[in-house]
Amino acid sequence: MKNILVPVGSSKNAKSHLQYAVDFAEATGARLYVVQIYNVYTKAGTMIKIDHIIERESKAFLEHHVSQIDHKDVEVITRTFKGKLVNTIDLVCKAFDIDMIILEPRTNSIKDEVYLGKTSGKIIKQTNIPALIVPEGFVFKPIASILFALKSAIINREEALEPLKSIKNSFNATVNLLLVETPFYNPDDFNVSSQLDSMITSTTKSQNATTYLGVLEHYKSSNPDLLCVVRRKRGFFTMLWEKNVMLKKDFHISEFPVLVLSGLK
Repeated sequence: MKNILVPVGSSKNAKSHLQYAVDFAEATGARLYVVQIYNVYTKAGTMIKIDHIIERESKAFLEHHVSQIDHKDVEVITRTFKGKLVNTIDLVCKAFDIDMIILEPRTNSIKDEVYLGKTSGKIIKQTNIPALIVPEGFVFKPIASILFALKSAIINREEALEPLKSIKNSFNATVNLLLVETPFYNPDDFNVSSQLDSMITSTTKSQNATTYLGVLEHYKSSNPDLLCVVRRKRGFFTMLWEKNVMLKKDFHISEFPVLVLSGLK
């Protein structure tokens, strides 16, 4: 893993989130791009140009937060960009050859009962970039155990496993595979490829209505440091395809990071 992107918002958790990102980057040998994306909406007839003001304030905001954390030996680069969130994130990731985004669940100071806010939800829902969602206030610790939950082990894009492989190798972690047989199960879904099989320590099979319910049933027994799921149109974060906000009461697994891979097919 070479380059990690960290979008920064106005949440109370921004400082601790940045510190986690630096600690994670140090452990994986990555460079950190810390960015803030802003847009300017003006009323018709408005003569005052405020782009440069917002850009200056955004840069000052980023520099202030970055100055408060321990950089260790990590290269931390700050940038501000004007544009629409998802389009700009995509462009930034291509320009900087980003391997993964580290996200706060809530980038703005919104209601405590919200697990995944609108901004982070949009990034998970509308991009295909691997993302690590880190709980608020979570302090970095080495990842010793990973639970990888799938309803289909068919892999057409082997490069999609690279973030998981990189984390496994960086921490020498065990990867426990949970194969969830849903009502849409096909016999070939549980044929594990040689590439994936080489990464797996153990495999558990479960029958559940959704991958999410399978994880709820089994994650406590494996006690993982990281949950890994795959971004699919109707997958683990199904609720996000109806709305961008996810409440904590609807997502009970909020005490450890969640790695969301891009689609395997």
